Amino acid sequence: MAIAVQPQMPRVWRLETKPHKFCPGCGHGIVLKALGEAIDALGIQERTIFGCDIGCSLLSWDFFNLDTVQTHHGRTTPVLVGIKRARPELVVVSYMGDGGAYAIGAQHLVSSAARNDLVTIIVVNNTVYAMTGGQMAPTTLPGQKTETTPYGRDAGLTGRPILGPELVAAIAPPGAYVARGSIANIVQLKNFIQKGLQNQVEGRGIAFIEALSSCPTNWHTNAAATWRFVEEEMTAYFPIGEFRTPDEKPSGRLLEVPPRGL
Repeated sequence: MAIAVQPQMPRVWRLETKPHKFCPGCGHGIVLKALGEAIDALGIQERTIFGCDIGCSLLSWDFFNLDTVQTHHGRTTPVLVGIKRARPELVVVSYMGDGGAYAIGAQHLVSSAARNDLVTIIVVNNTVYAMTGGQMAPTTLPGQKTETTPYGRDAGLTGRPILGPELVAAIAPPGAYVARGSIANIVQLKNFIQKGLQNQVEGRGIAFIEALSSCPTNWHTNAAATWRFVEEEMTAYFPIGEFRTPDEKPSGRLLEVPPRGL
């Protein structure tokens, strides 16, 4: 007789909303599972507020058994900053895609980093504007084909992809935690997110975690090609690791960026 094996889910997940609403192969579910496991590990469910942006990230609005707010596009971080300032005992999570963080929301990200706001920001980087059909995004790789760059992104014409963690690491005051993980290594990603939440709990400063993610729907890739793009092509431009920890101070040096041809 076959034995049904129930997958282990984070306790903070809202089970009645599963299976989730994201496309097959989308990385959002993996990132959100890592976040849920981190919240479980720290035991902070009862005082955590989850905020999500417009874009694919809005489909996480009913993902958790948490008090949740869905904001205007690019405004998730300032809304969560306001909640944190009104209720300092709460733990707030600002969750968005690369468009919400690095395009329409870039001014809020820069200001929040400069102020060292006590928030945890998680940005899902899938290199495209996925919700609206796969157009070029701030993180689209040079040469990458999208709906608005059918011959590949010309970095000389449209600029280079934004390196979000490197940007935040360069401007945030001491006490910040900044990292970039990937859905290809969920254990490491969960560890980064947990450190980011702990940084807020301890009152040290802003925490910013970028997660490299997949979008086979708009990349038009099969399973093997999707995973190869995440593990090889994305990490060649967006390095994985911790860029700031609360115990170290910014170097003040100019950031090294990938060669222009990448």
